[in-house]
Amino acid sequence: MENQTRIVLRTAEDALHFVNEASKCDFDIDVFYNRIIIDAKSVIGVMSMDLSNILTVKCHGHSDQFSQVLSKYAVV
Repeated sequence: MENQTRIVLRTAEDALHFVNEASKCDFDIDVFYNRIIIDAKSVIGVMSMDLSNILTVKCHGHSDQFSQVLSKYAVV
């Protein structure tokens, strides 16, 4: 099951929280911006992205807990 969510990580703390929660999932999670694809479980990868932009997150599985994290950062 794959789903996509558009998010904004406004601060480094948001990015770290996002990566920590993604790391708890037992499935792959990708973060996209333009043509760049980053592993959501990589602190260095996520922190290297321009956090002022809207990012697209694609989950290759489901976790209720991680869905709540995505909701927190979701772009409405």
